[in-house]
Amino acid sequence: MRELGLHDDSASLSKTNPQLSLTQSESLTQFHNLSEFSADSTQFANPDFSFSESAFPQQFPAVNQGSFINALDLSGDIHQNWNVGFDYVDELIRFAECFETNAFQLAHVILARLNQRLRSAAGKPLQRAAFYFKEALQAQLAGSARQTRPSSSSDVIQTIKSYKIFSNISPIPMFSSFTANQAVLEAVDGSMLVHVIDFDIGLGGHWASFMKELADKAECRKANAPVLRITALVPEEYAVESRLIRENLTQFARELNIGFEIDFVLIRTFELLSFKAIKFMEGEKTAVLLSPAIFRRVGSGFVNDLRRISPNVVVHVDTEGLMGYGAMSFRQTVIDGLEFYSTLLESLEAANIGGGNCGDWMRKIENFVLFPKIVDMIGAVGRRGGGGSWKDAMMGAGFRPVGLSQFADFQADCLLGRVQVRGFHVAKRQAEMLLCWHDRALVATSAWRC
Repeated sequence: MRELGLHDDSASLSKTNPQLSLTQSESLTQFHNLSEFSADSTQFANPDFSFSESAFPQQFPAVNQGSFINALDLSGDIHQNWNVGFDYVDELIRFAECFETNAFQLAHVILARLNQRLRSAAGKPLQRAAFYFKEALQAQLAGSARQTRPSSSSDVIQTIKSYKIFSNISPIPMFSSFTANQAVLEAVDGSMLVHVIDFDIGLGGHWASFMKELADKAECRKANAPVLRITALVPEEYAVESRLIRENLTQFARELNIGFEIDFVLIRTFELLSFKAIKFMEGEKTAVLLSPAIFRRVGSGFVNDLRRISPNVVVHVDTEGLMGYGAMSFRQTVIDGLEFYSTLLESLEAANIGGGNCGDWMRKIENFVLFPKIVDMIGAVGRRGGGGSWKDAMMGAGFRPVGLSQFADFQADCLLGRVQVRGFHVAKRQAEMLLCWHDRALVATSAWRC
């Protein structure tokens, strides 16, 4: 998108060395137990939610240099690119602008042209990303943009399988998980009562590795493992996922012989009661996990209440490339989103395990992992609280960023040492740790304390 003259990412990245020896990689044994989800579609009542498989696949797929084409390798301004088939980008941006001017009649005219131009999720990464944003804007135009996450058993199974594929071919999920886990582990170390408040629990698998680490540390110290409490903030439509998460994490805690409980609090309830909706216990160490999703839903006003509960650490993980994401227009959301998601799709295509157009596995990731996030991004425009960024809100409430540890740096390099897809590297941006595809950050993790 930078080549189209639509975005100027001036943030400088200081790269760290992604190359490590095999002996260094092999020493990262505690992360071999992060979860991989699997599900038997014929037995959903007792799904195989396997936490014991190795976190790192035996071998990340190698890139096929001959088949990979950079979808954003363009030159000249956007008008010149009309001649080479990228006019749909300009049309999509005009479509987004219609929502800001209430020009809905024009929006339908532009949509008709886009439906002819972007008939399906086919083509290069930029074209596929544009298709999904077109679909999300179309849902917004029809008044159905607030689509819920999958709630049927079959859809949840497909989502689990898609996340597993995503984790197997990309370092993004693993990087997001272990950087957050390590920041929390270091903040609550030594406590016998750990309370984690998770505003974006997803399918809950990242907590399996955290629980395993708690158990391993206790065993090394010849001490009892701490009790882990998780409070997950979830939307109303998350009933099936919540049951699945509770059953499998509870079973895993039982196998590890650690105390565990999990509560689910509806985001709607949190909007009304803030942290009064959450149960706290005296003597516990508290960690809070944030993501872009909660700021889209409720704005940044709750950060002042977050300061009052004095958490030991607040960890923010951005896997959507939104950085500050204060109040944004439809136009800017589409421009930034096209750049981020086309880059993400480009990085997935580099794995090339499906051959040709990457086949069914790519469609599963796009439909069940990425598209719901795009719908949520579009649906949230105009209902974010305030005009400032979440970082401004955190600083204003008295939080300060703290750099992730050297051990987290080491883990990141170990992960990338196992990835055979060239283009990924770890970088720093102030106190954030970034996973980048070439010059674009795909994950940004930061830790905050008050």
